[in-house]
Amino acid sequence: MSGSERRRPDRQRLAAVFAVPAAVAAVTVIGLVSALTGDGLRNVVSWVALAVPVLIVVRAWLRRG
Repeated sequence: MSGSERRRPDRQRLAAVFAVPAAVAAVTVIGLVSALTGDGLRNVVSWVALAVPVLIVVRAWLRRG
């Protein structure tokens, strides 16, 4: 395959691939920041936000097994 025949990745395809990991990263950052900046409701927000990646992994693990 020559250089002119190679296809570049489509931007929509890249966005679809990285949309969920970017959203999980954003939720994780929100959870970490809320845990560091306050008490009370912010602690609840941090627990919920930091549980999201764990729940995603558990769900994937259960679906696979």
